[in-house]
Amino acid sequence: MSDFPDWEFRPPIRSDQGIPSRARRGVIGRRWWSARWIQTLEALSLDGGARLARGRAYARQGQVLQLQEEPGGIRALVQGSRPRPYTVRVRVASYPERRREALLQALALEAGHLAALLSGEVTEDLAEAFAAAGAPLFPVAEDDLALECDCPDAVSPCKHAAAVQYLLAERLDDDPLLLLRLRGWDLADLLADLERRLPVGDENPALDDAPMATVAPAALPEASLAEDLARFWRAGRGLERLSAGPQAPAVPLPILRRLGQPEFMEADLARLLGPAIARAAEAARRLAEGGPAGGEGGA
Repeated sequence: MSDFPDWEFRPPIRSDQGIPSRARRGVIGRRWWSARWIQTLEALSLDGGARLARGRAYARQGQVLQLQEEPGGIRALVQGSRPRPYTVRVRVASYPERRREALLQALALEAGHLAALLSGEVTEDLAEAFAAAGAPLFPVAEDDLALECDCPDAVSPCKHAAAVQYLLAERLDDDPLLLLRLRGWDLADLLADLERRLPVGDENPALDDAPMATVAPAALPEASLAEDLARFWRAGRGLERLSAGPQAPAVPLPILRRLGQPEFMEADLARLLGPAIARAAEAARRLAEGGPAGGEGGA
């Protein structure tokens, strides 16, 4: 119970210096990882969601004046009903060393995970790999996530901490790798650690120690183009075994996801343009393979 039973019903002091939520109504957090983060917040609520509702209102009104990363989590200032803004801290537990090592070994075995990280994406497969290694991206235990606020409300999360969490979800919309940093792992450090664990060479590691040029190139017979014009456009011997067909990206819609959601749009840009981009990619693949762009049924 609070020492000030009527304090939380006072209207907040409005400020034009805050960071209002982009979502003026409806759901806050449009990516699956942002929704998962909000689910974690909702699981922590102890009052049936009343403080979460006030926190959403605070986030939309721009009551959060500052939100910045700091070692070990997030620090924010929230303007409440008192003149002095409240300080909110979000702290996420870092991985123990043994979990980090298990995670690195698991990520190094799957090229798609590395591709997702390089593109700034958090796929569900990547999140599952983290969880399987005992190092989940999202807080799952009670001591994984700590919400601290210097307001007099004894219930956590209070509405000030909830407002920060909703804005943090929007931050995650644009920067999913913030999940790694909250866990104390910088992307550059993670990639460097992964690089040291990636298998070297193709199928035979001994090839890495072989000299680069041990066989002299065979002399090519001189030929006149005019004398061999019929064979000019044919593949040379052995080239028919090469496969150079188009490959689907490891992460769906990588360009759209890298650019992020435009601030002036409420609708999900990837959801709007994704089907059209997928159809264009499929048409391009058919053309590359020598077929009609529209497939059997036309365009």
